[in-house]
Order: sequence, then structure tokens, then C-alpha cells
Amino acid sequence: MATGNPALWNGRGRGAGVASPAMRPGARSPEELETLFEDAFVVRDREAIAELFEDGAVLVRGATPTEARGAQEIARVATAMWERDVTYVADPRRVLQARDTALVVAQHGINVVRRGDNGTWRYAISLLDFDDND
Repeated sequence: MATGNPALWNGRGRGAGVASPAMRPGARSPEELETLFEDAFVVRDREAIAELFEDGAVLVRGATPTEARGAQEIARVATAMWERDVTYVADPRRVLQARDTALVVAQHGINVVRRGDNGTWRYAISLLDFDDND
């Protein structure tokens, strides 16, 4: 369960607690964004997933040509993945950062993330690639 991410514990999702008012929501680094994404998958929180993506962000799953665009459509794709018991494990193998943009290479995905004006990181492009058995 997601015990280490107070930003996710905001009263939504199964078993969610309450975040401290002093805690700033959102990811403070590309690596933390990956962890928040995993946590949102674990608790199957559509709203938390949606908040991790920029307006107009795009998610592509594997070799499928279908793109999910925008936070709400991406949340719907996540729900469909949960129905097939697919999950995401944060495992950033390499993070390449240039100012407010970073490329995150993980075991099951490649992500382009950006830091917004408020200092938090969000996904701009996400390519999730799972084995056919996932």
C-alpha cells in the first residue's frame, strides 16, 4: 500500500488517509512522479492518475496505435488496465533532465515529464510497454 506518499493520501481511493496541510501535492522530481503513478495504480485512483498528467498529455500502451489524450481519457485507459489486472511498477532506470523537461526510462515505459510553474512534475508523453502476458 502507498504509505510513503502523503501527496496521494488525500481522502480518495480505498483506505486513503488525509494529507497534512503542510504537504505540497504533486511530484517534486521525475522519480517521485513515477512513485506517485505507481501508488495511484495500487489504490486504483482515477482522479490521482488524471492529476499526474498535463492538459493535452498523451499515453500510448504498447504497440497499439490508439492514443489516450488528456487526463480524463488517460484515467479511462488506466481503469481498463486495472480490469485486466495490469499494474505499473515504478522502476526508473535512467532519468535524463534538461531544465524543466526530463526523459524517464523505466522497465515498462518511457516517459517525457515536465516541471510546471508551480514546481511540480507531470507527464507530457507516456509510452507504456508491457509483455502480452501483463
